[in-house]
Amino acid sequence: MPGWRNWIILSPGYLGPNALPVPELKKGFIPVTGEVEVSLSRHFHPEDPTQDLSGKFFYPIFNGIVAVEAYGVILENYYYTEELRDERFSRDKDGMGIIPGDFYFSTLIQLCKDRRFPNTVLRLACKTASGDAFAARFTDTPGYFFDFSSSRDFELSRHSNLRTFGTLGFYSWQTYNEATPQNDALLYGAGVDYLHSGWQISGQLSGYSGYLKIHDRPCLLTFEGRYDWMATAVRLQFLYGLHDWNYQTLRFSFIWKFDGKN
Repeated sequence: MPGWRNWIILSPGYLGPNALPVPELKKGFIPVTGEVEVSLSRHFHPEDPTQDLSGKFFYPIFNGIVAVEAYGVILENYYYTEELRDERFSRDKDGMGIIPGDFYFSTLIQLCKDRRFPNTVLRLACKTASGDAFAARFTDTPGYFFDFSSSRDFELSRHSNLRTFGTLGFYSWQTYNEATPQNDALLYGAGVDYLHSGWQISGQLSGYSGYLKIHDRPCLLTFEGRYDWMATAVRLQFLYGLHDWNYQTLRFSFIWKFDGKN
């Protein structure tokens, strides 16, 4: 008889909001300032209200030609209904708990900057198997993705700019299905930033499209406002799931900035 893992569907439509999230879009350039970011998120769902504490470390080297990044969910607090438990084949009988999540590591390489061709960055990222699949909150399997992001800035006035950006890449993760042990997906996204003094206002559409077609094609809208001081910054995001990711998320982040390595 197959084990309980064989019943769990490792797809964003059958897991918690942090299991296989759409990667945050990069914008074609690597900042020369390092950052440590701590975030609090509230995921709204009628059957699965979730809160989490997450963190990110970003460190540029060689004047922003290369950067390394590590991020993930430190703790997730969840509570979901019996109907959702049965639909997701969760082993957590009462459907509530606090658990750690997955962590990601990535390397960014600046391919082109301040030239006639748009600013372009290559990102190579891997997903760990640190999150537990017992409650169908995370996958407990590895994965990876890579993408190319590009951007172009347009000056609107002396103190304001408009930036358009886009991303195209590949996303893959391991499943428990012996017939299809890996799901592959096209990764995509596009957006626009408005920058004025220390403010950055953004809107973007992003997602990925898995080939198994088992609720593995999440797509979401993200609206973001960020304000930067000399050594710190704050960011407020609202994420709205359009397809195969049925959450609306409000996220607040506090950011400490530091000089990268030359």
